[in-house]
Amino acid sequence: METKVVTTILKLLITGASGLFGSKLAELALTKDHEVYSSYNQHFPQWGTPIKMDLLDNNACKKAFERIKPEIVVHSAALTNLDLCEKNRELAWKVNVEGTKKILNLCKRHSTFLIFISTDYVFDGNKGFYSEKDEPFPINYYGYTKLKAEEIIKGSLEEYCIIRTSVIFGSRPATGKINFALWVLESLKQNRKIEIVTDQINSPTLNTSLASMTLEVAERQLTEVLHLAGATPISRYEFARLLAQEFNLNQELIRPTTSDKINWIAKRPKNTSLNVTKALNLLKNKPICIRKAVRQLKSELSLYKKNNWTF
Repeated sequence: METKVVTTILKLLITGASGLFGSKLAELALTKDHEVYSSYNQHFPQWGTPIKMDLLDNNACKKAFERIKPEIVVHSAALTNLDLCEKNRELAWKVNVEGTKKILNLCKRHSTFLIFISTDYVFDGNKGFYSEKDEPFPINYYGYTKLKAEEIIKGSLEEYCIIRTSVIFGSRPATGKINFALWVLESLKQNRKIEIVTDQINSPTLNTSLASMTLEVAERQLTEVLHLAGATPISRYEFARLLAQEFNLNQELIRPTTSDKINWIAKRPKNTSLNVTKALNLLKNKPICIRKAVRQLKSELSLYKKNNWTF
């Protein structure tokens, strides 16, 4: 592993910069005076200099790189809807694989360091607590496309970092979607009963924590495969109950169920929790436990009065 200590301002291009992770990364990078370019396709980004860039458009991607000449690209744009990826495999392949191929080829041409945001869904979920050394084996098409993108990067570039993460949540909706944690809190606040699966275990990751770890990777240009996720394996059901507990909401509204009772198109792996030992040893900004993450979420929510919540 080679580590470069960066002491100057970075010129950073973030794809998917309107998303839950990308928007937080842009926001954090700006606080550290980095030069941030936020690419988007449909949803205008809140932070950074906006760059219209469709991953399916070769010319748009080429023009963006030629204009910006980025030193670092964080490629987080992807088609992440599991069921849509299963139904429309052609689109999933074009966005997640061919789109990544366009980005890495431009990175190669411009000598740009690439950080690729991947997923715990590259694993089959049969054992859980997966380390970077474990062999990926996806059971749905979304995971398959992300693994193929990983493989192309490894076979094409010398300087890159592949970051696998899990169930990103945060204090603000992004790209028109509400994340799992906010959906749970909003439902419980409105006294709605919700059914949550007990047989899916992940490593829920606060977007603020993921952004700080990723920015450190960018600043140090760590050439690695890294699991950057929450430090606590937990089921969706227990995660929801923890949210209710920390926000003083009615836990009895959360009803346990199992995956086989839900009409999903794509298969969901049972346990894709990630072993973050490598990140704990390597990074100054370390993965955090789920309770700390939820408390930080609560603190962040208190700053956003526009949510009209009074937790």
